[in-house]
Amino acid sequence: MAAGYLEILRARHAARLLAGTLTGRLPNAIAAIAVVLFVRAEGGTYSLAGALAAVYGVGNAVGQPLLGRLVDLYGQPRVQLPAALVSALGMGVFAFSGTDPLPVAYLSMVVAGLFTPPLEGGLRALWPSVLRREEQVHTAYAMDAVAQEVMFTVGPLLLTLCASLWSARAALLILNVVGVLGALSVVLSPPSRAWRSAPREAHWLGALRSPGLLALLGAFLFVGIALGSITVAAVSYADDHGGDAVYGWLMAAVGLGALVGGTAYGARRWSGAPERRLRVLVALLAVCYLPLVLMPGAVAMTALAALAGVFLAPCIACAFIIVDRHAPRGTVTEAFSWLVTTFTVGASVGTGLAGPVVERGGAVWGFALPGAAGAAALVVLLATGRVLAATGDGPVVAVSSENDPNRAVEPRFSSGDRA
Repeated sequence: MAAGYLEILRARHAARLLAGTLTGRLPNAIAAIAVVLFVRAEGGTYSLAGALAAVYGVGNAVGQPLLGRLVDLYGQPRVQLPAALVSALGMGVFAFSGTDPLPVAYLSMVVAGLFTPPLEGGLRALWPSVLRREEQVHTAYAMDAVAQEVMFTVGPLLLTLCASLWSARAALLILNVVGVLGALSVVLSPPSRAWRSAPREAHWLGALRSPGLLALLGAFLFVGIALGSITVAAVSYADDHGGDAVYGWLMAAVGLGALVGGTAYGARRWSGAPERRLRVLVALLAVCYLPLVLMPGAVAMTALAALAGVFLAPCIACAFIIVDRHAPRGTVTEAFSWLVTTFTVGASVGTGLAGPVVERGGAVWGFALPGAAGAAALVVLLATGRVLAATGDGPVVAVSSENDPNRAVEPRFSSGDRA
């Protein structure tokens, strides 16, 4: 199973790009928790902490596709590194000024969120030029999805460790400096410096002019809702079954399930159109959410939470392939960033929906929401099947100029070669 992943990591620059991207994304992975810890350490209320974290999230959702479009237009180093520096500066101002004056705190969160560099979309745009063979690229997408689960598990642990050793302010500053160093490692790499987007048609909608991409985003909005609603329903369940420790085990189990599922998914080569495969994966994802409404004891519930996460990473990895198939020429980074944004917005919507649902109907109805959202995602995919079946632009061949061997153009695979 590990052979495919080791083959990817042995490819020139691959390990550096993956490690640098994950490190560069640490500030984003821990932002919400870091803001809450810092605001509470400063004596602020949970409401204020939540509001500041929400402002960061909105800024991030707006900034990712906009910065992704700039990357497609001007290249990675000219956008990613300045964005990382400005985002870290915003967090630095917040760390030193605190919550007083309040307008400065909110403005800092807007800047930090809006300028979060689109490293995630940038890495997926780089994989084809680094790996060349399509089956390796698909494996890399799966590995990327698995690595995300590790990052979102390790990131909060690093944050709490730094906060306990020094302070919440120090943790905020240190992890943002580490994030800049990660972004620097990526943009100084030869693949990032050489990468150029394919020639694009000028259009104000950018990647969103692709009907197939819009269909995929519609489905993944509901996948995000499903994941976001679990986090709230699990709090309600944990309140009656052991408190914070049980909640931690449930969330860790979801991540572990995604880790196992993504690892298994990427370990084999899949045949057939990824659009059809995604429908199957989303259906399995929705089915695996349903047992959560049984709400057994804590041990059995932890096992069900792990089951609920098994098909999450495979769905994300498969979606990456579909984004690459449907993104209009010259918009691949923007298209990947739209997927990230849509999933993030969906998770926020799911959190907001689950709150009143749990208050009125209890945890059982909160756990019914992920299954319903998963079913809605499947309905979207089924209703737009004909749109998704039609791939976007024709093939673009990966080339390097003989006069400039470091100049690489965004590769795309022809529909006849795609698995």
